[in-house]
Parts: sequence; C-alpha cells; structure tokens
Amino acid sequence: MSSSDPVILLLAAGRATRMRGTDKLLERIDDTPLLTRMAKRCTSAGVTRVILGPDQTARRAALTDIPCQIIEAPEGSGMAASIVAGLADMTGSAALITLADMPEITAHDLHLMLALHAQSPTSILRAASRDGTPGHPVLFPEDLFPDLRKLVGDTGARAVLNAYTNRTHLIPLKDNRALTDLDTPEDWAAWRATQKDGL
Repeated sequence: MSSSDPVILLLAAGRATRMRGTDKLLERIDDTPLLTRMAKRCTSAGVTRVILGPDQTARRAALTDIPCQIIEAPEGSGMAASIVAGLADMTGSAALITLADMPEITAHDLHLMLALHAQSPTSILRAASRDGTPGHPVLFPEDLFPDLRKLVGDTGARAVLNAYTNRTHLIPLKDNRALTDLDTPEDWAAWRATQKDGL
C-alpha cells in the first residue's frame, strides 16, 4: 500500500443489542457469516481495516485468513470511537467508511466509489439509494481526517458531513442497497424473505 491509496474502514464493533441475544454480524448468508462476507468484499476492493470491539473473539474468528488489519475500538464508546480508532496512524488519500451490517453493499459498489474518488479527490462521496436518499458507505478525503479524529458519540461522522455539505456528492447505488441495514431479528426475517433462493 502506498501512502496515496485509499483505505476502507469496515465498522464492526457494535454490540448488536437489538438482536436480543444473537450477533447480527455472524448471521449466515449462503452459509457465510455476514462479517466474513463484507470483509471479503472490502478486501477485494482495496486495503481494509476492520474495527472490532474488545473481546469479540467470534467476530475475530470470522476474519481468519482474510487479508485485513484488525483494529480494536474502546468498549462502549459509540460509532465515532470506531472511526477514530480506524484512522489511528493511518495514511492514505481517503477513508471509505463502510458499515458491516449492510449486506447488499457489493465489492462493485466499493470499487465504484474508489474510482470516483480518483476522479474527484477532494470530494466527500456518499452512497445513496436510487431515488437519492443519502446512505452508506461514505468516502472522506484525507484533508478531513483531522475532523474525523475529533468525533465523539454514536452519530458517526454526521457532524463532518453537516460541516461540509458543499463538498458532498451523492452516488446513487442500485435499489435501496445504500440504506439496507439489518439490526433486529425482524429486519433479518423481512430481508431474507425478499431474497432469491430462500436466503
């Protein structure tokens, strides 16, 4: 990796409390844990750091043999802490922040956003639904790393997005994949019911 390469930050530290006892990132799709599936997609698109919380041994095991760097975020500090941890000591032309509980985001989507960054290196690129509703992932250029490193709380990078609306460009992805995250057993059941082949 050269210092000019973007880095993908896959945020996977959340405790998934709304799943009522199961781990959403270890739910299986095609017999593969969601976290494994998302990490493989990220690493096929670029250099990847996966941010986990302390003592998430099952999630670590799901990343075995995947060529990613695992970063540990502090316990209970919210999404901002995951972003800050992921950016620690990081160099690169951009950070593509990706959420691990969004199973419809593909490697092609990530490749697209990285390619568009190469064409517009000072822009914030934010994935959106087909109708233009903002979603995830979001790519931030390197000059905004200091702002991202100051984040606190559980609202992610919202403060930085709000501060730089004039630099933000929406990237429509297919259907609602930029909005589809699965937080509860009901979310998973409804999503699986829409998938082909019984997924």
